[in-house]
Amino acid sequence: MDVSVNTEKKDSVGVLKAAWLIAMVTIASKLIGFVRDMVVANFYGATLVSDAYFYALQIPSLAIIILGGVGGPFHSATVAVFSKLIPHFDSKPDEYVNRLYNTFLTVSFVFFALLAVFGFVFANQIMGLIISAGSPELINLAATHFKIMSPILLIGGIIGIYYGLLIVHKQYILPNLSPMILSLVVILVITLVHNDKTGIALAGATTLGALCQILMQFPKLRQIGYRIKPNFDIKNNEQFKNIGELLFPAILSSTIGQISIYIDMFFASILVEGAWTSVVFANRIFQFPVGILVTAFLVPLFPIFARLAGEGKMEDIKTYFNKGVGVLFFAAIPMIILILLLAQDGISLVFERGAFNSNAVVMVSEALCFLSFSIIPYVFRDSITRVYYAFNDSKTPFIIATSSILLKALLNWLLIIKLNMGIAGITLSTSFITLFNATFLGLFMYKKIRLDYKTLFLNFGKMLLAGVITLIAGWFLCKFFTQTTVLFKFIKIISITLFCGIFYTILNVIFKMDYAKELLNRIIKR
Repeated sequence: MDVSVNTEKKDSVGVLKAAWLIAMVTIASKLIGFVRDMVVANFYGATLVSDAYFYALQIPSLAIIILGGVGGPFHSATVAVFSKLIPHFDSKPDEYVNRLYNTFLTVSFVFFALLAVFGFVFANQIMGLIISAGSPELINLAATHFKIMSPILLIGGIIGIYYGLLIVHKQYILPNLSPMILSLVVILVITLVHNDKTGIALAGATTLGALCQILMQFPKLRQIGYRIKPNFDIKNNEQFKNIGELLFPAILSSTIGQISIYIDMFFASILVEGAWTSVVFANRIFQFPVGILVTAFLVPLFPIFARLAGEGKMEDIKTYFNKGVGVLFFAAIPMIILILLLAQDGISLVFERGAFNSNAVVMVSEALCFLSFSIIPYVFRDSITRVYYAFNDSKTPFIIATSSILLKALLNWLLIIKLNMGIAGITLSTSFITLFNATFLGLFMYKKIRLDYKTLFLNFGKMLLAGVITLIAGWFLCKFFTQTTVLFKFIKIISITLFCGIFYTILNVIFKMDYAKELLNRIIKR
């Protein structure tokens, strides 16, 4: 009994320490990514060239971020299986583990190599299908960009395996820091080229940055003890079968999820020039705080979920889930408030220069505000998906994601065509779909484990009430900031952020929320 309690306390402390470490590293990486977006916005604005690049980037992004990124299917499958084969994070992989690693690596390499060749050969047809409503000039330029970035498809799954193995061995820094390399390469190349009128340099820099990203991981894996010896040891390989059973539906789920984005791309192509660029920038800004938050808590929690599921400790899973999601909810609500109050001022302050004009600021702000409503269901969806993966179930998330495709197309048609909401319709429909997925993932989890939703959502209700009161108070305070100079925008952002943070925390203390009390105690101690 005492040993169990001590283990739980040790795991809790470990998760918190890992969360802070990952948060700091992710913040550094996201900041560099933010600078990259600023540089891209400065040189390319929200124009046909930037639209072509972001249309072409969507499929390579599917490979390296959605499939191979932290939290993607390859990373998740690797963590779920290898964390049960490695007794302790500092253990060297034995011959069996190394052989399994090489089987997984070899099969993934062949699959993604074929995908990359297919993408290069049929680039024009693929772009013509995705943006069929776009102009011939847009489609041809996007196809050229896609050919240049097709090698990124080869990197996707492999980098996910590397990420997963590093996480299993509690090497949290590299997986969360390496995206910085891609951003730095892009910044350097397009700054040196300077007058890239077609976006060719931008596409080339993206491919080079992705290659540097995977090369950064390799030395650490060799140091841990992993050696590359290609093999196809698939027959009668129980653990590879486990990887396949988890991975295949997860890949389908992620790919199916991307169909929703392709639907968005189609509808954006019938809107004004720069519409898709505005949606992409809104998503990038959205992912800056939300990505840090989700990555910081779920990366260290996922191996714990997998271990507890393997040991059959259901009550411990409930405890960790409620603690993790509760903290995510507590931090997510102020993010929504600040986006709604400060989106246009913040985007203007950061991006409005060079080719990125005031019209682009309005378009991105509008898209971001409607996307902000998805933050709460987003963090819940990503959290509960990790629990499904811990139980080696990726089929349920796949089925739910598939069922939402038709709804996505219907919502886009209703909001964009019938209600004439334009860019806002794209991101509002995304918020509805995220809520749909989160709701049904939560409902179907009852087949595996009865999570304590009552306590979780009772606390969420209190936090939401505090958030609504804070939003109203912040809105009245914004009325006092009437000037539009850069200095006053900066003062407004700092003032409103501090006020809302303090006011929201105090309200939660009054409502007797433990997360607020702990935050306040930490601030007082420091």
